[in-house]
Amino acid sequence: MTELTSEDTFRLNVLLANKPLAIRIDESKMVVRGLSEKGESKVPLHPDGRPERYVRSVKELISGHILGSPGGYPIYLRRWTRMGQMRDESLEQLLMLGEPEAVVAAVCAPGLTDELARRAWWAMEDAENARRMLSNPAIVAGTMGRVLARYLLEFLPFETETEKMTASVRLILQPGLIDAEDRLSLWKKSARKQAYLVGFLQALPDDLPQPVPARSDTEDHARDLRLLAQAGNACAAMLLRVHSSPGQTFLKTLATVLTKPPTQDVVQATFDLVRDYFSPLRPDGDPDLPLKTLVQDAWDYARAEDVRACRNAAPSLAAEISAMRLLSGLGYGVLRPVLRDSTAIGSLMRRKLKPVIDPLLEQIGVLQGKKSD
Repeated sequence: MTELTSEDTFRLNVLLANKPLAIRIDESKMVVRGLSEKGESKVPLHPDGRPERYVRSVKELISGHILGSPGGYPIYLRRWTRMGQMRDESLEQLLMLGEPEAVVAAVCAPGLTDELARRAWWAMEDAENARRMLSNPAIVAGTMGRVLARYLLEFLPFETETEKMTASVRLILQPGLIDAEDRLSLWKKSARKQAYLVGFLQALPDDLPQPVPARSDTEDHARDLRLLAQAGNACAAMLLRVHSSPGQTFLKTLATVLTKPPTQDVVQATFDLVRDYFSPLRPDGDPDLPLKTLVQDAWDYARAEDVRACRNAAPSLAAEISAMRLLSGLGYGVLRPVLRDSTAIGSLMRRKLKPVIDPLLEQIGVLQGKKSD
């Protein structure tokens, strides 16, 4: 262990004696910062040897004071960092260790409060931490929810991974986090970002901006279908949902994503959200089936005894019933035969996916009331 200078030891002990709410160590500037009710304080460090060893000694001093463990951030806590297994009473201590991993452990904890989120954000502003905290309903409902959403909104142009873009958009769109103007602005940017559209589909499947009209034949079977839906008929309820204005807007947006997906992550996320949207027709969940098997299953379903009442109420919608059942089974089983172990993205990936995507777009077209060629 590298010995700290007497001046640094004294000033760090004063900082700790004042019971900071959180501690941050700026290793590039060799400064320890503390957050208190009165504001920030800082302790400049004066290493007389290798800076990384000196910082390690600083962390050991802090850990010894906070946890009674001079070994720094305990190994067992590192294993729990992203598992959300921290006890609520430990969270305040984690934010005083000056360890990024300890901050991550805190923000992943289900018991994180709005006040602790404020301290954690001061300790480590980071897009991943913002996403973790906005996955916690207590933080979304608190004062930090809008702060974190604003950060993610402004950071979106700098994200490079489509999966993170999608997650950020989905989390930002939770109720009460951004205003209508920001939501519409984000929607307009989605015209060039399929990953953003997936986030919208995940967050607002029945409330997408710029809605399109309901199908023109909606009222042809509406009365009988509504009676069945009110009696708990899942097939009738889904037909009414997709025929409505929100349903047609969902399908239009879905088709836009599938026409030109940029990455496999976007395709998989899209399949997952479509399966969830149509899940009432497949209560057993993801069947992990290839497309050919799903097509046969969908044909059989439309003619099954279980959906007879729905079929009798809307005899001309058998193709729509099959389409909904097929879409309720989308999963990696559909992608596996065409992608196998491929890491392709962009146009190469889309060529590989064409035998899968084209039939799916046809089924979406059926639900939009488009006539097949």
